[in-house]
Amino acid sequence: MFLNTLTPKFYVALTGTSSLISGLILIFEWWYFRKYGTSFIEQVSVSHLRPLLGGVDSSSPTNPNTSNGEADSNRQSVSECKVWRNPLNLFRGAEYNRYTWVTGREPLTYYDMNLSAQDHQTFFTCDSDHLRPADAIMQKAWRERNPQARISAAHEALELEDCATAYILLAEEEATTIMEAERLFKQALKAGEGCYRRSQQLQHHGTQYEAQHRRDTNVLVYIKRRLAMCSRKLGRTREAVKMMRDLCVFQLMKEFPLLSMFNIHENLLESLLELQNYADVQAVLAKYDDISLPKSATICYTAALLKARAVSDKFSPEAASRRGLSTAEMNAVEAIHRAVEFNPHVPKYLLEMKSLILPPEHILKRGDSEAIAYAFFHLQHWKRVEGALNLLHCTWEGTFRMIPYPLEKGHLFYPYPICTETADRELLPMFHEVSVYPKKELPFFILFTAGLCSFTAMLALLTHQFPELMGVFAKAFLSTLFAPLNFIMEKVESILPSSLWHQLTRI
Repeated sequence: MFLNTLTPKFYVALTGTSSLISGLILIFEWWYFRKYGTSFIEQVSVSHLRPLLGGVDSSSPTNPNTSNGEADSNRQSVSECKVWRNPLNLFRGAEYNRYTWVTGREPLTYYDMNLSAQDHQTFFTCDSDHLRPADAIMQKAWRERNPQARISAAHEALELEDCATAYILLAEEEATTIMEAERLFKQALKAGEGCYRRSQQLQHHGTQYEAQHRRDTNVLVYIKRRLAMCSRKLGRTREAVKMMRDLCVFQLMKEFPLLSMFNIHENLLESLLELQNYADVQAVLAKYDDISLPKSATICYTAALLKARAVSDKFSPEAASRRGLSTAEMNAVEAIHRAVEFNPHVPKYLLEMKSLILPPEHILKRGDSEAIAYAFFHLQHWKRVEGALNLLHCTWEGTFRMIPYPLEKGHLFYPYPICTETADRELLPMFHEVSVYPKKELPFFILFTAGLCSFTAMLALLTHQFPELMGVFAKAFLSTLFAPLNFIMEKVESILPSSLWHQLTRI
């Protein structure tokens, strides 16, 4: 009686209410997924409902060894989400600003430039700067956000004395050509060497003098590295290699932790590749491609390039599919898979499937920013090796079949960090489409909710506008739906004896 007394308006209201609730759930699920990268319903199901239903939480360690291993893995993942100084960063005045003048676009983000300002304060300042007027001025200059104010402060410091850090600032930001920047860096080198010799003699006289000597060491290494990069850009590659080798030896002799942040060996690898001195490249890789040292795209992809060079000129995918891979080809393919697992964004830039932009001043290892920085300088070296890009094109996607769930488990490296997309969006300019790995797919609950919302909304609208027609349609739909069942029942009645069928119906 209750069902018979219900009017069509009740069903319309019921359908509309369910549609409204489905829409609200859909909007919340979409917002939560965009912000946190996971479905709220799935997270609640896994985190809260499964333990109540007696499920085992896979994230809980089953023994102390597992707990320690997971903790180490988590610490590794956090460390790899750290932003690093780009070893091959361009000159802000002579390269980045010229790009802005030509295109009207800003190649550097505020976040990237703010990190550079923090680096400069760490490298070029110390607690004893107030004892020297020029250093006191430069200490304030590195904190200035306005480029013109920084440049004016550097000129003011040079009026007092020859200040190495003032020359550095002018070479980085005011010089409009590489030759002008090199001239200023040479003046900075002369001033920096004098300060370094004086502080070296006084470094054991107290903590203050030791900090000053550490700062002067950082300044000297920075100047020599940038001078080597100027030589490399001006075509004097052999001179650049010699300077970089001397810096690597100097870095090994000193025990200051900040010197390792420069990653001078990556500059050396790029210059040696330009000279096509592959034996020396292999020697550098043997020293730095060690399990105890942090990896980078330059290390992994250069190792892959050297192994690909041995087989790429004769490699043919058709021939390899017929006879199988030789030992050398297998080694090359494994090296490419290793490199792609470390940074899966690089192949698209090397194969020119994505357009390159100017690399940022900071990079995130295993992220899109590191891929851009690597491909910007090393694409020419891959093109120079005959067949290397063809071998990469034929084999790089095979890495993803080896690691179907990269966020959960790695093959040669620990799982791919989930923080790369957020950090890369901060480091890279807005006009660049950030490469995302792995691609986020919409969870089933969002798709299901969207379909339910759309379907119920359509039913509510049609029932409200055409109640009689929708009633006819519903009857036709139900009769069509149950037609196979009615056909089966008729066949059963015709086959079974009437007496047996009568007993079954009574049961």
